Amino acid sequence: MTKRKTTSERLDDLTEKMNKYEAKKKQLEKRLAEEQRKARTKRLIEIGASVESVYGKPIENEKLTNLINFLYDQEKRGNYFSKALERNVEIKETE
Repeated sequence: MTKRKTTSERLDDLTEKMNKYEAKKKQLEKRLAEEQRKARTKRLIEIGASVESVYGKPIENEKLTNLINFLYDQEKRGNYFSKALERNVEIKETE
């Protein structure tokens, strides 16, 4: 015959389980944040590589301001940059 646990013992067991689940939750949240950070980093690297491949040479830091201003101007003039990104277009090969 099994001995029944007291209310205090059951409460302690639940508290212990809660603490374990909280620790597991924090661990999973940390892993998710890391996965999201890695995905963002990869996306930014791919964007930078794409821009450099079109430009034909590495973009130096002092040229970044020109690029950002160009993109802002395109958006101000008619959202050309956003519209271009939303179109389904095949990749153009350089000649």
